[in-house]
Amino acid sequence: MSLFVMPVAGLPWPVPFEHSFAERLPGCYQPWQPAPVPAPRLVLFNRALAEQLGLGDVATPLLAEFLSGRQLPPGARPIALAYAGHQFGHFNPQLGDGRALLLGEIRDTSGRLWDLHLKGSGATPFARGGDGKAALGPMLREYLMGEAMTALGIPSTRALAVVATGEAVQRERPLPGAVLSRVASSHIRVGTFQFLAIRDDLAKLRDLADYTIQRHYPQLRAEANPYLALLRRVLEGQAELIARWQAVGFIHGVMNTDNMSIAAETIDYGPCAFMDRYDPATVFSSIDHGGRYAYGEQPRIAQWNLVRLAECLVPLVDDTDEEHAIALLTEELNRFPDVFARHWQRIFAAKLGLRPSSAGVDEVTVSLIHRFLELLQKEAEDFTLAFRRLASHLRGTDERDLGLEPIPATWDPWLQDWQRHIDATGEDRRRVAARMDACNPIYIPRNHLVEEALAAAQFAGDLGLLQALLARLEDPYTARADSIRYSQPMPTDWGPYRTFCGT
Repeated sequence: MSLFVMPVAGLPWPVPFEHSFAERLPGCYQPWQPAPVPAPRLVLFNRALAEQLGLGDVATPLLAEFLSGRQLPPGARPIALAYAGHQFGHFNPQLGDGRALLLGEIRDTSGRLWDLHLKGSGATPFARGGDGKAALGPMLREYLMGEAMTALGIPSTRALAVVATGEAVQRERPLPGAVLSRVASSHIRVGTFQFLAIRDDLAKLRDLADYTIQRHYPQLRAEANPYLALLRRVLEGQAELIARWQAVGFIHGVMNTDNMSIAAETIDYGPCAFMDRYDPATVFSSIDHGGRYAYGEQPRIAQWNLVRLAECLVPLVDDTDEEHAIALLTEELNRFPDVFARHWQRIFAAKLGLRPSSAGVDEVTVSLIHRFLELLQKEAEDFTLAFRRLASHLRGTDERDLGLEPIPATWDPWLQDWQRHIDATGEDRRRVAARMDACNPIYIPRNHLVEEALAAAQFAGDLGLLQALLARLEDPYTARADSIRYSQPMPTDWGPYRTFCGT
């Protein structure tokens, strides 16, 4: 398991910090110190991630001090990052890390560079009147969601630890406070580019683009126009990321431009959730009144956000001919629907056990995908379990002991066409079913289980439910007969479900 709360012996802080962002991009941050906390206590520690980062020998008592901000690790230089952003379509020229600090960058055991970031570490100059604190429940949610997404093979920020602060934070009622330490490829966002573009600081904007290319996409330096190539690469990464979200029923909830990572990682888990019954209009966020960030709207919003990035890149793509730059960037942006469709079709074809040809996904397969999703929506079927039930049917076995009900008769017309398409390949049905199980999770962070586990941890100090849920989510594709409650849909008497921007 990734949970680790036992003391370990070793060096105070074995990995040196680097500070390439701070050194290369002055003006994109504010140096700041974390607020002191009275009694830091390690609640969760991601042992596997710590070992990957070379931090496996950090002494636990000091770790709580370091990762709460009460005492800085040797070499840390905390900064609050500046960025702008479109929030629900409305532009704010200055947002920034209102309650978070970048301690610095560390290299993992393979030499890859990661940001180490504290969240809930006190108000910064970007706090906009907030207290800069975080409650334990939302920090545990981000830990859980990051680990679940990583196990599903979806690029994501990850939590290194959650530290209780020993103080209460005032929300609708007093809640136990906590600080999350988060690891990311970087925290450069579309909003980071917007922050400099709106200030007409072309030199710093170019520095940011050059730094982004060097850090994330160094191969682009050889391109004739590396800034145009940057948009192309971010577009391709985001298209695949959103297709992967769609494939597991994930709804981010707040796809503002300040929540869109240039590294194409899932970042900023606020009112996120996983869809139970399939419906493209599904919204869980309490503040998304118009459904702007609904499940089915996520590809469109990703393209909208990319347009905002392209607007920032205009003077870099061609600083002498704006119209030419806009034409080049528009040509790239217009590729998004096709790029997204290619990823989406490939992933969903695999979910149905169908292999694309060398030319891509054929029209019959695309039709089968869309017809199946229409069937799920019409019958209000559980999205996650539907694909596992298909694999079970293909094996010809009764797997109700795993929580998989037989296929209803109403699926028969579609089912016959699907099986005919599979049989035409000549591949053994059981092998197809095994491939399907390998890409269709049976365990996701079911909303009712997440809330149950967080409530027990936050209000009763009981981590047992959270630990058990994390254990299943670390291996989401392997069905276990003792884990039916972790795969079953939300009870009909539970809900309607709403999530909040607590993180």
